[in-house]
Amino acid sequence: MFKKKDVFFITLEAMADVLLEAVEYFAKNVSNIQDVTHFAKTMKEYESACDRHVHTILTELNKTFITPIEREDIMALTTSLDDVLDGIEACASRFEMYHITEHDEYITLFADNLVRSAQQIKKAIYLLTEKKLLAIREPSIAINELENQADDILRVCIKSLFANVKDPIELIKRKEIYERLEQTTDYCEDVANTLETIIMRNS
Repeated sequence: MFKKKDVFFITLEAMADVLLEAVEYFAKNVSNIQDVTHFAKTMKEYESACDRHVHTILTELNKTFITPIEREDIMALTTSLDDVLDGIEACASRFEMYHITEHDEYITLFADNLVRSAQQIKKAIYLLTEKKLLAIREPSIAINELENQADDILRVCIKSLFANVKDPIELIKRKEIYERLEQTTDYCEDVANTLETIIMRNS
């Protein structure tokens, strides 16, 4: 079914590596941001690195006749991985825009959830490139479960926000960040759904 690992699989692995590294950096620093400008700049560098991998895949798709899996599946997987990194970078940029530096337990919970999701995404991508398609179902299910947990976190933190924060500006800032973080877990689920499609087409 597959040929040996090629530029598409190598680049998808690289995207998964950058994604996990970026999310781990986010989670490590978001609970205690010393320099919010440096934090946002570093996250932007991760996002730019991922964009370069997207460019590589687009370039290769334009000049390659035979691909290891369907062209549209490569494109969908590339796009969904890029969406996750774009989502987490957009969250980081809000910390700088809104001058948020203090600890927030709910942001930490979202960050931990995203680290676990990124770990499962990396596991799934490497299983794909090793041609172990049916084994992808396990990390895919885990990603879906993590997204459900993120939905629960969002409900709890929005309820707490409206109950405890009286400053309307602060409330608006926090609510946007919470919702962007939850949306990023949705993007992780999109990766899992794309992988499920690939499994069905190639099994």
